[in-house]
Amino acid sequence: MPQATVMERTPFIKPNPASTQAAAVSDGSRIGFENVSVTYGALTVLHSFTLTVNPGEIVALIGPSGSGKTTALRAVAGFVRPSSGRILIGDRDVTNLAPYDRKIGMVVQNYALFPHMRVDENVAFGLRAHGASEDLIRSRVPECLSMVGMSAYAKRYPRELSGGQQQRVAIARALAPRPQVLLLDEPLSALDAQIRRSMLDELAKLHRDLPNLTVLYVTHDQSEALTLANHIGIMRDGRLQAFGDSKALFRHPPNRFAAEFLGRANLLPVSGLKPADEGMAQVRFGGIALSARNHHGLADGSDCLICIRPHDFRFSRSAAEPNSVSGTVLSVQWQGDVHNITLNIGGEALRMSCPPMTNPPGLGETVSVHFNPAEVTLVPEDGARG
Repeated sequence: MPQATVMERTPFIKPNPASTQAAAVSDGSRIGFENVSVTYGALTVLHSFTLTVNPGEIVALIGPSGSGKTTALRAVAGFVRPSSGRILIGDRDVTNLAPYDRKIGMVVQNYALFPHMRVDENVAFGLRAHGASEDLIRSRVPECLSMVGMSAYAKRYPRELSGGQQQRVAIARALAPRPQVLLLDEPLSALDAQIRRSMLDELAKLHRDLPNLTVLYVTHDQSEALTLANHIGIMRDGRLQAFGDSKALFRHPPNRFAAEFLGRANLLPVSGLKPADEGMAQVRFGGIALSARNHHGLADGSDCLICIRPHDFRFSRSAAEPNSVSGTVLSVQWQGDVHNITLNIGGEALRMSCPPMTNPPGLGETVSVHFNPAEVTLVPEDGARG
């Protein structure tokens, strides 16, 4: 298999005097990966990756460092050439096209603004590179700055802006040529927590204002993915481990790695699955009978895991509560708006999150907790821990 080529760091917009306006976003903004592999010598960093991002969607790729998520995004951008497979934007095979021929916008984590240009000049750069008329530039630059709330900063230099403000300018610059798709590579990782939350709100608003814009968003932060994305792909070791609707993937992860990586999860080993009514199943944890959704249709009698999110636990008022178990308190942490409690239940350390309590349980205290069978799901025990 041929070695992947890392293309020269050319701007993603090419001067084109014949064009005064980028193509409008339509069905041509669909992103398609068809069995895409990327190799560097003997090392394969992306394995037969297949995925579709539909027009108008935000799809987030998440995973640990080295999982291949940024490689996939850079392959769409044209900065990495696949060793095999195809990349499509709409019906166009862009696998071997230069970055500036792909009609995309891209925002990276370090902003990449030109320090010698004022804000409006940075935003105008892509339009001028496209050969847009000055009349178009004069109308588009204010429009894009308004989209990201930066109209009042048009004459400032990047050094005069905060990190969050610089990132807004970078987004405006990417949108100015009206790209078919927008690629976001860890765009908020360099920002502090408060600014990051604000920028998430801004990105969500931006997509509401531009509902036909197709976005591929790479992040290591699961909360960003859950906040913004219609669908999420979870990657590990260059392979797609899970893909689906964000809420469904969170509530019904298909495997151990997806459960552990997307949100904190308690995975309790259970056995002896028996079917019950309406997609439910009965299992046993030691000598305790428990019930949960069998969302993935696991086979009768199989060993599996119950996936219980920390907020699914409730303190039991009586032993009659469904799925009631007892445990010993190992730790109690107060974090302002939540108490995080770790319990030893049958030799398993399980995490519980609940609203702040005036009198939380003490270390070593025995407590009873329960969870709603309809809120938890069974997961196959078929993968190594993440």
